[in-house]
Amino acid sequence: QVQLVESGGGLVQPGGSLRLSCAVSGRDFLIKAMGWFRQAPGKQRELVATIQTGGRTNYADAVKGRFTISRDNAKNTKYLQMNSLKPEDTAVYYCYANIKNFGTTYEGDYWGQGTQVTVSS
Repeated sequence: QVQLVESGGGLVQPGGSLRLSCAVSGRDFLIKAMGWFRQAPGKQRELVATIQTGGRTNYADAVKGRFTISRDNAKNTKYLQMNSLKPEDTAVYYCYANIKNFGTTYEGDYWGQGTQVTVSS
C-alpha cells in the first residue's frame, strides 16, 4: 500500500530553522502533486506550500520568503525548508500527496501522520 512518512519536526527557538521530509513508499504509483499543510491549536488546517510535477510551487502568504518546498522525484521525497521560524509557525505539519495508485486504480489524496513543530524560547 502507499504510505507517506514524515520526519524532521521538533522544538526550535524563534529565528531557527527546520527541514521536514516526506517519503512516499509503495509500489505502482504516480505522484501527481505534493504539498504541506499545518494545523495550529484551535485553528483549521491550512495550506502551507505545494509543488507540482513540473516544479511549480506556491506558498501561503504567511510563509513566503521563509519556507521553501522542494522535491526529489528519484527518491519520491518532498522537503520543506523552514527558516526564520516564528512562534506563530507552531503547528502539526502534514504531508499531502495526490497519487494515482495503479494497483487499486484509485486516484486521490494521501496524508502523512503529522509531525509537531514547536517554535518557542
